[in-house]
Amino acid sequence: MSDSPERIKCLIIGSGPAGYTAAIYAARADLKPVLITGMEMGGQLTTTTEVENYPGYPEGIQGPEMMEEFKKQAERFGTDIRIAYVSKTELSTEKGGWHKITVNDNEIIEAQAVIIATGASAKYLGLDSEKRLMGHGVSACAVCDGFFFKGQETIIVGGGDSACEEASYLSKLCPKVTMLVRGDEMRASKIMQERVEKKENIEILYNTETVEVLGEGTVTGARVRNRKTGEEMDIPAQGFFVAIGHKPNTDIFKGQIDMDKVGYIKAVPGTSKTNLPGVFATGDAQDKHYRQAVTAAGSGCMGALDAEKYLAEHAE
Repeated sequence: MSDSPERIKCLIIGSGPAGYTAAIYAARADLKPVLITGMEMGGQLTTTTEVENYPGYPEGIQGPEMMEEFKKQAERFGTDIRIAYVSKTELSTEKGGWHKITVNDNEIIEAQAVIIATGASAKYLGLDSEKRLMGHGVSACAVCDGFFFKGQETIIVGGGDSACEEASYLSKLCPKVTMLVRGDEMRASKIMQERVEKKENIEILYNTETVEVLGEGTVTGARVRNRKTGEEMDIPAQGFFVAIGHKPNTDIFKGQIDMDKVGYIKAVPGTSKTNLPGVFATGDAQDKHYRQAVTAAGSGCMGALDAEKYLAEHAE
């Protein structure tokens, strides 16, 4: 481990839309940002095929290609992008203090401002068939990908509020939505349950788990099992959506920064500021409601602007 840490003004952790947007703004403000990509460069969009709901791409764009364009734009303004991961953080509680970040287990960077853009990871069922068909009918975001299944039958797995919201969204586009709930009741709020129960084109199957997602090149359906009777059946569908929650990638900050019980970082409403001076939270690491590329990018901009102001006030 180096005896003399590298000292910089602004460190950005994460390389999704929030991280790269923060880098673009920070670099243009001459903060000379260093961006640590993390192990999943580009974030969740690298697992997405067609992106059609991001402004500026009227014909749509592939998720990985879009993230590569974000990266090039950040580099154009001088961002130092490093393919590495953060293994430890020691965040200062003092205004103008230095935040100590360990990279790749043995390199230490001290930064006056840290912009957290580590995102969140969707939870999946862990089936081989699910992984194989990811981006080819399997998705964890109905709002992102539901449009591609307009006029087709879909399946959604989950019994919480998010699953109900996504089922309701899909019901406006699809002739039939089958909702698979593992237990004998939903975890969703009463009002959300009533909303999906009233939809004529949503069929709810309780005590039902997925055995396999069916299809070769694309999804053609799912094999499911009744957890009480053991009976299996195949449900035809062209889209298979998993809505069993997300996990924010914030474990390395636990015990140092204010979070909710799930692990989403708490930011001061209307800002990216956290309870720690010089630490700013952006993107899905602090957003459990919208989780869209465009909202993540917007919060990345906020993080850079907040960091710029903070550094101006606490310059050495």
